[in-house]
Amino acid sequence: MASFTLAQRTIAIIGVAVLALGAVALGSWLARPQLTPLFSGLSASDANAVVEQLRSSGVQYELSDGGGTVLVPQQDVYDQRLTAAAAGLPTESSGGYTLLDDMGVTTSEFQQSVTYKRAIEGELARTISALDGVSAASVQLAIPEESVFVAETADPTASVFVETQGRTTLDARQVEAIVHLTSAAISGMRPENVAVIDQSGETLSAVGIGTTGGTDQQASDYETRVAASIQTMLDRVVGAGNATVTVAAEMSRATSERVDETYTNPEDAPPATEQTRTESYTGGTGGTGVLGPDNIAVPTGEAGGSYESTETTRNNMVNKSTETITTPAGDITRQAVSVAVDSGAVAGIDVTQIEDLVATAAGLDGERGDEVTVALMSFSTADADAAQQALLEARQAEEAERADGVLRTSLIAAAIGLPLLIGVIVLAVRSRRRREPEDMGSPLELTAETLLLTPQDADDADTVQLTTVPPPSPLETVAPTIALDVEPEPGPEPDQLALERQRVELEAVARRDPQKTAEVLRSLMSDRVDA
Repeated sequence: MASFTLAQRTIAIIGVAVLALGAVALGSWLARPQLTPLFSGLSASDANAVVEQLRSSGVQYELSDGGGTVLVPQQDVYDQRLTAAAAGLPTESSGGYTLLDDMGVTTSEFQQSVTYKRAIEGELARTISALDGVSAASVQLAIPEESVFVAETADPTASVFVETQGRTTLDARQVEAIVHLTSAAISGMRPENVAVIDQSGETLSAVGIGTTGGTDQQASDYETRVAASIQTMLDRVVGAGNATVTVAAEMSRATSERVDETYTNPEDAPPATEQTRTESYTGGTGGTGVLGPDNIAVPTGEAGGSYESTETTRNNMVNKSTETITTPAGDITRQAVSVAVDSGAVAGIDVTQIEDLVATAAGLDGERGDEVTVALMSFSTADADAAQQALLEARQAEEAERADGVLRTSLIAAAIGLPLLIGVIVLAVRSRRRREPEDMGSPLELTAETLLLTPQDADDADTVQLTTVPPPSPLETVAPTIALDVEPEPGPEPDQLALERQRVELEAVARRDPQKTAEVLRSLMSDRVDA
């Protein structure tokens, strides 16, 4: 690091700092425990009490949903719930059937009825809050009093308020589950008498209508369903994009109820009961006589008469059937279907056949006043061209954004990795330089023309001297040059050091490239012979 320049030191420090911060962030993210809701929908006082309990226990926690939900590590959820229950937390709750535990002997009938209704409301609210997607719920019941002095009783109704998680809306399946759960808990309550409303004020289920929504929503759903069915059929007949369908339906907003009672006589059935009564009377010889003065019967002298009477009572079997028909709001009173077919895309099409197919698919009723219209006309391609152009531009923008992302990622990776790579290379070069001492001279080049071996001292046969000769003419053949980069060893005297260095260089050349060394020696020997 001492031999680095200021820029190299800065880049190396930045790279190391980025790597350290990344490692610390990754380690903290991996070491973070998974948090699970301990309680949700808490009031401010209950949330404060629960937080104080967690602080005293030394348990990590987080607050969400505006402080109404307390999150703790998953392994501490059940222990902390038991601890909170032992401390009576949360205190504010709907109570449920626990409200019945506080009722005494002197409780009036009215208090018993109200407490029982509150208990059912609390249990229903607690159960609905446990559904997926529901954070809080409130239930109000309207249960009429039962009395023998009332000829007609009203049906019980219920209203349910739900608060969803993340401000989302429950789907139809979840709303239907809430409706059936509430209606099944109350005796005599029908599912269509349950109203469900969410926190945004949207009616999910209305009384008398059910979970399908209002009349307008029912009409819209019906039109969408019929139009999709007809469009699918026409796409297969005339091709996709060559026909468009519009359905208009009118629905009744009134509800009606009709009760029919039918009486019929069974054929060849014996009577249920039959009674016959007969009376007969026969007069004496004195006759009946006539009334005289003072209401005294005076015999006439004629013979007496006779009297006979028969009375029959027969009760026949009678069949009785009672039928109650309830028609909710949403009955279709009239509908009209309009179909436009592109005349340029199809040729020789029979409009009558298209009308018959559409009428059958939509279930049109002529007596009700339903109508169907099929027309051939040229479709405008301006919107299709604009949509295609917008799609092409969107695809190009997406590709450009993807390329920018790749370039940005590459630049970030290069900005992080390049300083590290440079630092590693510099360290490797410095380490190699420390292992290899610096050269004391330039490399020695041996050629057949530049090196000449001559004995310098007859007494020292091992010592040779390198003599430089003038360069040869262009016509002469030049042997290949061999570069010698040999580190010299220090010596006590300059001449001895030079001779030792030359010997070491020659040995190094012979060891490194024997073939070229042999060529150099062969060239030198041939030059001496010629000389």
